[in-house]
Amino acid sequence: MINFQYARATDVSDAVRQIAADPGAKFIAGGTNLLDLMKEEVERPTRLIDISRLPLKTVDETKDGGLRIGALVPNSDLAWHPKIEQCYPLLSSAILAGASAQLRNMASTGGNLLQRTRCYYFYDTATPCNKREPGSGCSAINGVNRMHAILGTSEACIAVHPSDMCVALAALEAKVHVAGPAGERVVAFADFHRLPGDTPQRDSNLRPDEIVVAVELPARGFAANYSYLKIRDRLSYAFALVSVAAGLELDGERIKDARLALGGVAHKPWRDPEAEAAVCGQAANPASFERAAGVLLRGAKGFSHNTFKIDLARRAIVRALTQAARGTPQSQSDKKIR
Repeated sequence: MINFQYARATDVSDAVRQIAADPGAKFIAGGTNLLDLMKEEVERPTRLIDISRLPLKTVDETKDGGLRIGALVPNSDLAWHPKIEQCYPLLSSAILAGASAQLRNMASTGGNLLQRTRCYYFYDTATPCNKREPGSGCSAINGVNRMHAILGTSEACIAVHPSDMCVALAALEAKVHVAGPAGERVVAFADFHRLPGDTPQRDSNLRPDEIVVAVELPARGFAANYSYLKIRDRLSYAFALVSVAAGLELDGERIKDARLALGGVAHKPWRDPEAEAAVCGQAANPASFERAAGVLLRGAKGFSHNTFKIDLARRAIVRALTQAARGTPQSQSDKKIR
């Protein structure tokens, strides 16, 4: 049994003060990930700071035509928000591809950004894991690693980031607003999450005394030509083997601009602007899409059980870009890949 104290934050400043005063404390909102980790004794917080009543539950338009999404907006509300459905359907589709309706009702926007890996060894406290206990070793490298990373790995960790929502946010070039003792700062989404390197215990560049307060979307959402394709072992309630967020801006048959991000393949959502540049100005056809896949997957490395992911990712990239170019995005209701 884990003994912990409970406190409720009255506002963002109070939440920052409380987390700064207790290094062993954790914020809790929906609790869809933290409570699981506590049950397995992976996380043992000394205090839970309830932030569920903070005024961070609105979606507001920004001056430049984008949207500011409060950190406590539930995933379900965000997926079905009229502005998200109309202007950022890629984000709506990615959210609906993840978890169950019940979990989406509880999960928050900020919590989704901060959810931890579902690596079996991370959850199994009887096995070595550098994310859980730095310096103990990575059991996945020579273990069962079918679900693990093929890009951005290190000798310390080959775990993957589990979020679907974050893959779409990476493709959309979102920004993360965080607050701390020194005030508020803005982090580009590409810089928010980290690759494992030799510090795999650090999932993000959020400081221990900071809180996520909002996610900001730019004005352009690639609403006409997009697709979120998620390949998994079963059609629902499963984490991605490979997922692809694709957005295109077309000028006739040519690609004017492109966005492409992968999930299920790295410690963070995987994006490489050079892969997008490789197709800009090119015809929207399979040859161009194969070229983008080749650039995005350069350096991919499989392990004993997950080498298949490299070819799977290549084919998924081509399929998602084809869907986006045709304006026929992957359905998240019947999930049949077309």
